Amino acid sequence: MADPMKIRAAHHAGMTDVKILMAHPMEGGFRKDTNGKVVPAHYINEVKVWCQERVVLECLWGQSVSQNPYLAFRFKGGAKGEKMRVTWSDNLGESRTDEALIA
Repeated sequence: MADPMKIRAAHHAGMTDVKILMAHPMEGGFRKDTNGKVVPAHYINEVKVWCQERVVLECLWGQSVSQNPYLAFRFKGGAKGEKMRVTWSDNLGESRTDEALIA
């Protein structure tokens, strides 16, 4: 399993700012290694973010997202102390879920 995600969420003026750093190789399947063999594709294809039990972001990614992706967004709502949950899954069937509290 991959390293834990770094999740920061801060609430102010009715809005919650979320910043997420995910550790993932994000190989597109086009690059060749030093022996000339194609490095197999291995990339995140779905990300979901919940605040309490409400989905606040859902996105589908492809091969063009860079290694160790950084995701930042803002949503209306949330409150200090509420739980944020972030889940990603990749094209090889691996997944990761991490949680953080809104500051």
